[in-house]
Amino acid sequence: GNRKEMSVTESKNLILELINYPKEFAKKTNLLYKFTVYTPQEEMKQIIIETPETRLDTLRHIFGVDKYKRIIENSLFFATKLREEIRNYEGQLKDFEELHKKLQAKKETLKILSEKLLTEKKDLENLKLERKKIETELKEIDSKIKEKEKYEREAEKINIMLFSKREMFTNSQKEIERINQELAEIKKLSFDMKELEKHETFKSEKNLELETKNSEYLNILSEINSLESKIKEIEKLKEQILSLKLCPTCFQDVDEDYKKNIVHKFSIDSITFSKKVENLNKNKKFLIQEIENLKSEITKIEKKISDFKLLKVRLEAADEKEKRIEIIEKQILFLEQDTKLLENQIILMRESASNLKKYENIFESKNRELESWMKKDKEKEMRVVELIKEMELTEIDIKEIEKEIERKEKIKERMLYFAALEEWVSDKFLSIIKFTEKNIMAKLREEFSKLFNEWFNILVPDTFTVKLDQDFTPIIEQQDYELDYSFLSGGERTAIALSYRLALNQTLNSLLSKIKTHDLVILDEPTDGFSEQQLDKMRDVLDELKVRQIIIVSHEAKIESFVENVIKLKKDKGFSIVES
Repeated sequence: GNRKEMSVTESKNLILELINYPKEFAKKTNLLYKFTVYTPQEEMKQIIIETPETRLDTLRHIFGVDKYKRIIENSLFFATKLREEIRNYEGQLKDFEELHKKLQAKKETLKILSEKLLTEKKDLENLKLERKKIETELKEIDSKIKEKEKYEREAEKINIMLFSKREMFTNSQKEIERINQELAEIKKLSFDMKELEKHETFKSEKNLELETKNSEYLNILSEINSLESKIKEIEKLKEQILSLKLCPTCFQDVDEDYKKNIVHKFSIDSITFSKKVENLNKNKKFLIQEIENLKSEITKIEKKISDFKLLKVRLEAADEKEKRIEIIEKQILFLEQDTKLLENQIILMRESASNLKKYENIFESKNRELESWMKKDKEKEMRVVELIKEMELTEIDIKEIEKEIERKEKIKERMLYFAALEEWVSDKFLSIIKFTEKNIMAKLREEFSKLFNEWFNILVPDTFTVKLDQDFTPIIEQQDYELDYSFLSGGERTAIALSYRLALNQTLNSLLSKIKTHDLVILDEPTDGFSEQQLDKMRDVLDELKVRQIIIVSHEAKIESFVENVIKLKKDKGFSIVES
């Protein structure tokens, strides 16, 4: 009994809430509402004349069975995506077998390289052994060459000794000749001891005189220095007196005349000292000349003394020289013997060295042979290093290929999983869904067809038989002949549409038990084109419906006798109003 004012959307939501419709049905186009509560009669006729596929899609949506179609479409889409992924994986696995072949080839290459490396290492060992053998031979030959060089060095040493001996022999002969000449000259010389003593006495006198002169010279220097110091002191005192203004004792002003007198006195002293220095410098110059003359005389005397002493020594050495001649003559005899012995030794050493000279050529030959083996050895070592490097690179390639194969094995596993999943979706899952949908639709069609036939028999008894085919299309038969819907009369087509509408309503209400539309039906012009007999049958239809509330929109006056309440509407200036 409450009245409310609300918008169309609000009233729509309230009605859907009252009949317990799911929220997703609160849309502008709500087929479920149309087919459970209210469908205009012309729209119901429209579903009958639609194409079977459109009708089935509409009914699937109404029955909520369209989810199976969505499942099928989604499954097909999913299967297509799976096939795309499988093709993508197949593309990634295109070189999978090639990788296995490549891996096998790399492993074979590694095996071959390993065998080659083993062979090369053995060859290298043999080369090293051969090289060591040649090196040993070279050492032996080298020892022979060193022995030859030793003989040559010894011969060279002996030759040097021989040269030395010969030189000593020549020098000894020359020395004898020289000593003899010296002896001859000494015998011609005469020596006077008194003359020597006289010169030595004269030298002592001159030395004493030189000492006296040096002492005088030092005294003059000392006196000159003392006088020069006094002159400097006087000059300094003169400057101090001239610059003096106060007496340092009584602190009175010093008179200029007094200062001049004192400075004059100092100047006289300074001139006196300067004259003395001048005289002393003259004496010093004279002394220096005398000292130089004495030194020159002493030098001449010393030379004469030295000549006398040398002569004395030469005369005294005459005996020694004669003895020296005897010693040298003996040495010459020994030198002659040593020279012969050394000459023989040189011959022996050179013969021994000559016998060993052949080893030089052998050494050169063996050395070239060793260089050849070392070159082969180095080449073999390089080959071994190259093989090891090649093996390392091959192992890296193998690891990378194995890693790639492992990655592609996972891709293959993923592809096989996707393939199995695609097969399951395409074959098993879709079959089950289609089978499930088919069974549900078959069950619905069976119930729907039964109700459709019952309602139609009430409205049009004993004339036609009706049923639904696989596409929920009404099949109308009369005396075993199938009639097309378009050939029926208007009332018959309305009867077909109303029966279809009521059967659909009941089927939906039994299927969707949670919605509250079991006791509510709205019929819009349900008797359009009905005959009087069919209008009478309409009462039976309304009784059979057994719902709490039926709303009928109709222009048939006879319908008023079928209902409890009548609301009459009329148009007034374009507006629909309730008649009072």
